[in-house]
Amino acid sequence: MTALPFQPRRLALLLLSSCPALLATVPARAAEGPAALPEVEVKATRLRPLAEGAGPTSARLAGLKATTSDTAALLQDVPGVALAGAGGLSSLPVVRGLADDRNRVQVDGMDLISACGNHMNPPLSYLESFRVGAIQVFTGAVPVSLGGDSIGATVVAESAPPPFAAPGEGTVAGGALGAFYRSNGAARGVQGEAHWASERLSVRYAGGVSTSDNLRAAKDFKPATQATWTRSGTHPLDANEIGSTAYTLRSHSLGFALRSGEHMADLKVSVQEIPRQGFPNQHMDMTDNHSTQVNLGYTGSYAWGSLQARLYNEETRHRMDFGDDKLYWYGSARNVAGMPMETHGVNTGARVRADVNLNERDILRVGSEYQRYHLNDWWPPVANAMMMSPNTFQNLHNGQRDRMDVFAEWEAAWSPRWQTLAGLRSSTVRMDADPVQGYNTMAMMYGADAARFNAASRARTDHNLDATLLARFTPDAGRSFDAGYARKTRSPSLYERYTWSTNGMAMTMNNWVNDGNGYVGSIDLAPEVAHTLSASADLHDAGQARWGVKLQSFYTYVNNYINARCLTSCPPNQFNYLRLVNTDARLYGADLSGYRVLDGGETLGPITGRGTLAYVHGKDTHSDDGLYNQMPLNARLSLEQKHGPWTTAVEEVLVGAKRAVSQVRNEIATGGYALLNLRSSYDTRHYRVDLGLENALNRFYASPLGGAYIGQGTTMSLNGAGAPYGIAVPSMGRSVYVALTVRY
Repeated sequence: MTALPFQPRRLALLLLSSCPALLATVPARAAEGPAALPEVEVKATRLRPLAEGAGPTSARLAGLKATTSDTAALLQDVPGVALAGAGGLSSLPVVRGLADDRNRVQVDGMDLISACGNHMNPPLSYLESFRVGAIQVFTGAVPVSLGGDSIGATVVAESAPPPFAAPGEGTVAGGALGAFYRSNGAARGVQGEAHWASERLSVRYAGGVSTSDNLRAAKDFKPATQATWTRSGTHPLDANEIGSTAYTLRSHSLGFALRSGEHMADLKVSVQEIPRQGFPNQHMDMTDNHSTQVNLGYTGSYAWGSLQARLYNEETRHRMDFGDDKLYWYGSARNVAGMPMETHGVNTGARVRADVNLNERDILRVGSEYQRYHLNDWWPPVANAMMMSPNTFQNLHNGQRDRMDVFAEWEAAWSPRWQTLAGLRSSTVRMDADPVQGYNTMAMMYGADAARFNAASRARTDHNLDATLLARFTPDAGRSFDAGYARKTRSPSLYERYTWSTNGMAMTMNNWVNDGNGYVGSIDLAPEVAHTLSASADLHDAGQARWGVKLQSFYTYVNNYINARCLTSCPPNQFNYLRLVNTDARLYGADLSGYRVLDGGETLGPITGRGTLAYVHGKDTHSDDGLYNQMPLNARLSLEQKHGPWTTAVEEVLVGAKRAVSQVRNEIATGGYALLNLRSSYDTRHYRVDLGLENALNRFYASPLGGAYIGQGTTMSLNGAGAPYGIAVPSMGRSVYVALTVRY
């Protein structure tokens, strides 16, 4: 919490001592006692912290959980945030044109990393949507205390805080049971939470199961006769069925917390299993993902400020293969064995941060972070497949990426009108990988690439520097203006630096951008360095209760932006082979958001109109090519009525046609569309019911960030034989959802 620029008690004494006329009005006390002073009440507007995140309110969050099992989708209302399509549980937030590893994502204080060459297990997928207690996005010139090893936004997702009994209450116990059903894909699930707590000790369990079949588009988008092979025979997918969109999720989390005065220690152990998750824009599917997390934290308040510390370990075992929708023939014999791929990632981290109240005006934040990440990615040999035997293919052999950061940040409230923040972060990233091997030693297949990689010096150390400067001017209670500059740095990922094979089949297995192309990395990639200028104007009524309008603009120039170039040539109308290279890039845009509360009287209750508008443009300044996965102009408008326990809303989503695409990736253009969503909820102390209709008019559309459709059939060929090349992944048609939560 930002400290007030003055203390009310000191201000009161100062006023009294400097006003003789006021002191003269104070009645004298008897000689034996001190003079009695009248009470003086001083009112002041509490200054907002300069680092402000945007996210759904608790009420809106509860409604969003009924519509999706994808945690990233809980950010759909945040201006400037779009979603890059992936599996039903694993979409990626794209914030102002930057996605995936370029954004820092913290889950319960842990910096998680995707342990997959296709990024099927991104950080937000490890916190199930029903467990999310709060989720926020920090954009623009992000303070160094929230940044680190990223050039974009910071996403902070947290599970519900541990409950404690109130003083004198003894012990409390309770929980909740919930279930949901969504008609499109027949998605269904159950989840539960139970807790017991005293004033000092809290124990909490949360767990759930959810599953979905393939989604359906609003109309046919491919031939109905297009069949796919399963392990039990042929299985034709319907013409409107979106292949490889089914999933199953199981999870458990057990938390303990101990509180003493202003100090709290918490321990959380979580286990998650995803035995299947299809990916309609990937050549492979997830056939198993098992994650175990141990997360220990401490927070404490002292006379000088506050202290936070965290120690965590996360281990992931991940498997990929062709799911049933993608099994295909090798010559005249059906490939029952598939093409298994496995990864094992171990992520250990520690962080400590102290917020020191230097005086009434200044706060100093200092901290240090350490992360040790090791990853193995190997592909077992495939029987009866000469190209994929007799050895185990080592895609990443003992990959190591260790990071050590220190930062210092000074925030000052010079007056009720002016606030500033300045910070520096130093980061050292050390990376290395062991020698590799291919399926075999044939030079034309894998041998030559492996020999070159193994002979190269693979160890790299990056020394990165981040800096942030922010200022806010608040002329009165209804206006504030922010401006800032940030220099942010991100070192390449293990996959960007150490994927080594130029064999076409191997390259197509490394694609974390969902575009159908194949990729090979480069050991000599330099870290990305982004320079961001941001400015915003926030206008609202004095109490921020009736209306508000906020305009945010940004400009980012990225040196050494990691982009792609053709490995040899890039023919149009097919998937191609690309090599990662450093270039420069420019992104700019603006976000507009606002709300207005209307008086509906006693019959209707308050009605709130809300709206967001977002625009971003990104370009490679060397090639003049468009950057991949840039969201076109889009808006979201809604009217929400609250009356007692009822909340009802009508929402319109408007998205422009996507014409600015990445030519080097043969990115697919998409048309504009408008969607209508209807939702209603009834929320009481003991239960909550959600009911809604998504895509109520059953519009057929493809998300601009959904990638290329390769969800079925022979997905390995460059011309997309499983479905005609050039089809963007269609989005879900009409869906009715209902959810019930009972609290006890």
